[in-house]
Amino acid sequence: MGLIVLAADKGAPGVTTAATALAAVWPRPVLLAECDPAGGDLAYRLPAADGGVLNPGKGLLTLGATARRGLEPAQIHQHTQKIIGGLDVLAGLTHAEQAAGLTWLWGPLGRALAAIPDADVIADCGRLGAHPQLGDLLAEAEQVVLLTRATLDHVAHLRERLQVTKAHGVVVIADPRAYRASIDDVRRIVGPSVQFVYGLAHDPKGAELLRGQWGGRLDRSLLIRTARDLAARLVSHR
Repeated sequence: MGLIVLAADKGAPGVTTAATALAAVWPRPVLLAECDPAGGDLAYRLPAADGGVLNPGKGLLTLGATARRGLEPAQIHQHTQKIIGGLDVLAGLTHAEQAAGLTWLWGPLGRALAAIPDADVIADCGRLGAHPQLGDLLAEAEQVVLLTRATLDHVAHLRERLQVTKAHGVVVIADPRAYRASIDDVRRIVGPSVQFVYGLAHDPKGAELLRGQWGGRLDRSLLIRTARDLAARLVSHR
């Protein structure tokens, strides 16, 4: 259906939390794919559907072992796991050294994720720049969304990244006390270089709830409330 990439420049502010929150409230069938060459932590952060732990050895690494003979969209789900709440997750690499042997994977992976017929894919690509080959995956995305905080250093890095990365939009991880003002400030700075600038609340308590038993408290958190609004806005840009 469509591949949506979330990434950032310096510091990767909250990319994994944002990707997980969006996938949790996405209004269509969705797969959360951890595609950060630097290594990920979804397997250690999120509980499995049965309340146990995810298998960190099953995911992108096992997919890469079979994909050398070709990668088709139907193969993806053979390497996914379900977390609590029923969300399908493709767990990423466990450490950056594994990416050295998978430099060829990102283009075929992007094409396969983009071609999954019955689900959107939200891909957490972490911090851009250190692994140029990740550009092959970004080239297959329907939307590339860069995350930033509304601080001078983060916005400065964002502007530099927008000069070398074709991004469709920006999401500001914004302090709830200055939520709309922060988004407006970043929108004014980046100007017409992207199609949209939206926001997601910086909500550490909500992020902690996202790691545990999902329920009413999480649903009422600022993180999830703003994630619902963001998900609807991103779908409207399809």
